[in-house]
Amino acid sequence: MAEVEPKKISIGTTVSSLKKFGRNDQVILSVLALIIGVAAGLAETVFRSAIALVQELGYGFSSEKVASLAAELPWWQLLLVPTFGGLLIGCFIHFFMPDRRPQGVAQVIESSALHGGRMSLTLGIKAAVVSAASIGVGASVGREGPIVHLGASLGAWVSKRLHLGRSLSRTLLGCGVAAAVAASFNAPIAGTFFALEVVVGHYAISAFAPIVIASVAGTIVSRIQYGDFPAFILPDTWTIVSFWEFPAFALLGVVSALAAVLFMRSVMFTEDVVERIGIPPGLSRPRAVWSSGSLLSAFRRCSASVTKRPTRLCRRDMNSGF
Repeated sequence: MAEVEPKKISIGTTVSSLKKFGRNDQVILSVLALIIGVAAGLAETVFRSAIALVQELGYGFSSEKVASLAAELPWWQLLLVPTFGGLLIGCFIHFFMPDRRPQGVAQVIESSALHGGRMSLTLGIKAAVVSAASIGVGASVGREGPIVHLGASLGAWVSKRLHLGRSLSRTLLGCGVAAAVAASFNAPIAGTFFALEVVVGHYAISAFAPIVIASVAGTIVSRIQYGDFPAFILPDTWTIVSFWEFPAFALLGVVSALAAVLFMRSVMFTEDVVERIGIPPGLSRPRAVWSSGSLLSAFRRCSASVTKRPTRLCRRDMNSGF
């Protein structure tokens, strides 16, 4: 029986196959998703460092444990830093931001739904600077909205430079969002589903795969910088001991949803009132941040009085022999 000679693969055939592989849209999209994921992860680390820098300049510390560290600061510092910081931020928004408003998740959703995933990178950087300064001086805002907007701006910039269509632009927009959320909270799964559910609006495999790649890439960049730690650490002793706890979890979900709706409506009501009164943004934001500083100052005094009472009780117990 004659032996079958193995088929020889020429170099030309290999090069041709590689060229066809490189022209595959999904391969190109995956590479772009990887690049956007790394860029969004790096942007998140810079954004978090900017918050720490503003905190260090204003309060003398750079930590997320603001309440406990602020309790040791004088009351005048807790009032002046938010007030003057809010004044500068309000002036920046008034003169340099479109519609004289900060940017966040709502603008990203609008871009995906109405503008085909088109966003301005310059505006995204300005919004990130404003948000980092606001968080640093003590405004009652979080970093998830600004970092989502910044990640989306990076994805939109890439699609704009490559002249991509509406569908691919929305996918890259979702890649930036997923990577930013994943890097910010060390949660690649949460970043993926947030982008698919809120921004992209579907779970098609053409969008799912690149968004997962971007989310994982952003998480890796964040873990290299900060380590593999969860955003919210729970004690090991918190375990489920009975099935009767599940109805309580469901009730907690309902109450949390109602509280979220009430909070959103309160924010919209407050914005409407400010617009009707006609307070300039340069003055309304310092007042709002001043109110936050006043509450923080009051909290400092309350916490100081609370911590002193146990100390006196302990001393009295020790003197009485207990």
